[in-house]
Amino acid sequence: MKHSPPIILVCNDDGVRSEGIVVLAETLRALGTVYVVAPDRERSAASHALTLAHPLRIEKLENRVYAVDGTPTDCVNLAVNRILRKKKVALVASGINKGANMGDDITYSGTVSAAMEGTLLGIPSIAVSLASRSRFRFGDAAAFALIAARRVLRHGLPKDTFLNINLPNIPAEEVRGIRITRQGKRIYGNGIVEKKDPRGRKYYWIGGDIPSREDIPGSDLEAVEQGCISVTPIHLDLTNYASMRALRRWKW
Repeated sequence: MKHSPPIILVCNDDGVRSEGIVVLAETLRALGTVYVVAPDRERSAASHALTLAHPLRIEKLENRVYAVDGTPTDCVNLAVNRILRKKKVALVASGINKGANMGDDITYSGTVSAAMEGTLLGIPSIAVSLASRSRFRFGDAAAFALIAARRVLRHGLPKDTFLNINLPNIPAEEVRGIRITRQGKRIYGNGIVEKKDPRGRKYYWIGGDIPSREDIPGSDLEAVEQGCISVTPIHLDLTNYASMRALRRWKW
């Protein structure tokens, strides 16, 4: 019996016209039928926000490419429950993000949250990010995303788990290996930039500095810093089980 090619949903938080999502979608077409459903503009650091206060609009840009005036989470939700509601999505791939999503940054990341939403909807999902601020090597990152997507389609993922993949922005031949990593820890400084507008009123930019990291062996941050690809399994259950016994001793 001939099987239909798997349906792959591609999303991001840099916007539907970002080079990273275009390259990722084109590369993943080697595995199946790709649909792109992504924000109509950049929605970086949108986290896992779901739009509830106003209606959303979907614009079909071309065959199997849609723009949504909402967050990455909105895009995945609308794609699965509306655009592709009569189809079975085999994989959600989010990215390729312009910049790393490691350590504490994953809690802010719209790229990671798109994969999280896919996982909540019961679909194996991956998030792919490139650790750079310029001259992005999207082709090399997409080549590894293809490998990861093929593995996930073949083997599946543990329940409530998705893969957060971060790549150093170096030629593929210079990559020093692939590491299965844990979430690292960022050290943030004073990331608030204060300025004044022409009328003398203060305004602020958040995220003005470059954070450092804690020295945690086996972390995503360590792996990428050492020229390796980081693959971190992220679980949806955020419970700190180690603290439950202590909390039960409290006098509630």
